[in-house]
Amino acid sequence: MNSTRSELQANDTQTEYLTFFIAGVEYAVSLEHVREVIPYDTVTRVPGMPEVVRGVTNLRGAVVPVVDLAIGFRLASIAVGARTCIVLVEARVGASTVPMGLLTEEVGQVLTLSATELLPPPAFGTPIRMEYLLGLAAIGKKFALVLDIQRVLSVDELLGVQQAVEMLPSVAPSAQGA
Repeated sequence: MNSTRSELQANDTQTEYLTFFIAGVEYAVSLEHVREVIPYDTVTRVPGMPEVVRGVTNLRGAVVPVVDLAIGFRLASIAVGARTCIVLVEARVGASTVPMGLLTEEVGQVLTLSATELLPPPAFGTPIRMEYLLGLAAIGKKFALVLDIQRVLSVDELLGVQQAVEMLPSVAPSAQGA
């Protein structure tokens, strides 16, 4: 579902969001797009991949590109630490759905919000492009930036990623236990 803010407000149902941190800022993405959260493990760099792609990981025999959104947001790349994890999301590329891993400093919490609880993003001062945001979610005295993950990982943004993934060989079934 690629909803705009006005469409979300027209349909005021409750939506669950997973929060995570990048460069110390809390972001949120709809659980509708999240498949799972996995601990950071081996990510293999692949020559020729766009800079935003840290590499690929083997997820039960599937080659999954791992995207460092910090680089995509023109921030310093995420340093791998004890709480670093990969949020596996599904992004639409043309008519197909592609699994993508989002590298995060750490996962926060699950929020349940109605569309009317989403506040409009400020006209200035956010670390990312405004069209990437659905709004702000109040969490106590602070906010999480709610991402439109389909825009962040749009065809234009992913074109290089998808072409690079298609050039990779599939991971052999014998590697599934790795």
